[in-house]
Amino acid sequence: MRTPGRADRTGSRRRAFSLHPAQTVVAGFAGAVLVGTALLMLPISKVGPGGASFVDALFTATSAVCVTGLTVVDTPTYWTSFGQVVIMLLIQLGGLGIMIFASLIGLVLARKLSVRSRITTATETKTSGFADVRALVRGIVKITLVIEAAVFVLLWLRLVLGYGYGVGEAAWHGGFLAVSSFNNAGFALYTDNLMGFVADPFVCIPISAAIILGGLGFPVIMQLRKEFRRPLHWTMNTKLVLWGTAVLLIGGTVYLTVIEWDNPGTLGALDPGARVLAGFFQSVQTRTAGFNSIDIGQMHDASWLGMDVLMFIGGGPAGTAGGIKVTTFAVLFFIMMTELRGETSVNIFGKRLSRAVHRQAITVVLIAVGAVVVGTAVLLMITGLDLDRVLFEAVSAFGTVGLSTGITADLPDAAKIVLVLLMFLGRIGPLTLGSAIALRERRILYELPKERPAIG
Repeated sequence: MRTPGRADRTGSRRRAFSLHPAQTVVAGFAGAVLVGTALLMLPISKVGPGGASFVDALFTATSAVCVTGLTVVDTPTYWTSFGQVVIMLLIQLGGLGIMIFASLIGLVLARKLSVRSRITTATETKTSGFADVRALVRGIVKITLVIEAAVFVLLWLRLVLGYGYGVGEAAWHGGFLAVSSFNNAGFALYTDNLMGFVADPFVCIPISAAIILGGLGFPVIMQLRKEFRRPLHWTMNTKLVLWGTAVLLIGGTVYLTVIEWDNPGTLGALDPGARVLAGFFQSVQTRTAGFNSIDIGQMHDASWLGMDVLMFIGGGPAGTAGGIKVTTFAVLFFIMMTELRGETSVNIFGKRLSRAVHRQAITVVLIAVGAVVVGTAVLLMITGLDLDRVLFEAVSAFGTVGLSTGITADLPDAAKIVLVLLMFLGRIGPLTLGSAIALRERRILYELPKERPAIG
C-alpha cells in the first residue's frame, strides 16, 4: 500500500482550502468592498478634519462596488476629489465585475489565464463554457470603454457649450457621469443629483442610452455587435432581454408620466415636452441606475409602487444591472401562460425551455422576495417609518438601483447595515450566493413516489 507523499498531502490541502467558483465571486466582491471602505476612511478622502465613520464608508463603498447609488452623505460636498476618484474606480470595478477585472490583469501581466480564472470568469458572466473567456474579457472591456468614451464626449461638449463649464471641470463631471451611467450606479457630483438637467435632452438622453446598454448585459451587447442584422440567429436570452426591456421601458414611461403629469412637486411644473422626457428618464432609472431628475420624495404613492415592481425586475443578466433580471421575469410569465393554456412544455420564440430553468427562476424569485420582505420588516422595526418609504428603500437596495424617497441619510447605523446586506445580496445575485454556500451538487440516486397536493 502506497504511503501518501508530500505532493499528495499538498494537493489535498489545496483542494480543502480551494473555493467554489461562485464562492470566489462572492469573496472578490467582499474584498473590494473592504478595500474601498478602508480607502474612504482615510482623512484624505473626506472634506474637513478626520476621516469618515466606518458605517458611512462601508455603506458608500458597498453602494459603489454593487453599482447601486444609495448615499448616506452628499457626494460632492462630503468627499474630496480623492474620495470621489475612489468611488468612481469602485463603480468601474463593480460594473466590470471582480473576476473580469482580475482576468484582465492576468491577461495584461501574464498574457494567459489559468483554468480556474476561466471558470470563475465564466461563472460571473453566465457563460456556458470557458474556452473563449480571453476573447470575452477583451470584448467586455472594449465595449465598456467605447460606450463610456462616447457618453463622456457628448456630456463634455454639452457642459462646456451649454453650461459654461471649464474644459477640465467638464471633463471630470462628464467622465464621472459616463462611468456611473453605463455601470448603472446612479452616483452624481451634484447635491440634487440630476434635477438641474431635468429638461435637457442633451444630458438626459446620453445618460439614459448608457444605462440601457449597460442594463442589457454583456452577452446581449456582444451578440448584437456581431449579428445585429441577423435576428434569426439571436439566442433566446437576447430576445427575452430586448423584448422585456422595451416593454418595461415603454410601460414604465407611460405609467409614471400619466400619474405624475399634474403633480406640482414632480412633473407638473414642467412644460409638456419636459414632462415626457422626465417620465422616460425616471423609467430608465428603474432599470437599476438610480439617477433622479425629479424629487422622488414628492411622487405619488402609486408611482412608488410601480417603481418598486420595475426595480425588483431590474435589467439583463451578466451586465451592470441588478434585480431578479428581465429574463427571470419573462420565464415566469411564459410558465404562467403555458399553464393557463394547458400545455405541457414552455415554448419561447420557437424554442423549448429547459425544465432546469423553471426551478432556477422560481428559486431566484423566492429568495429575492424573502430578502426584500425580511429586510423591509427589519427596517420597519428599527426606524418606525412608513411602509411605503421603507419598502421602496429595501427594493432599491436589493435591486441595486439607488433611488430613494429621501430617508437614507437619516437612517440609524443598524438600518444602514441592513441596506448594505441587501445591496450586496442584490449585486451578486441570490442564485450565485446560494451556489457559493453549497459546496457541491448532491446527486440523489433514487426517486420517491409521486403525489400531487392541491394548488390554488
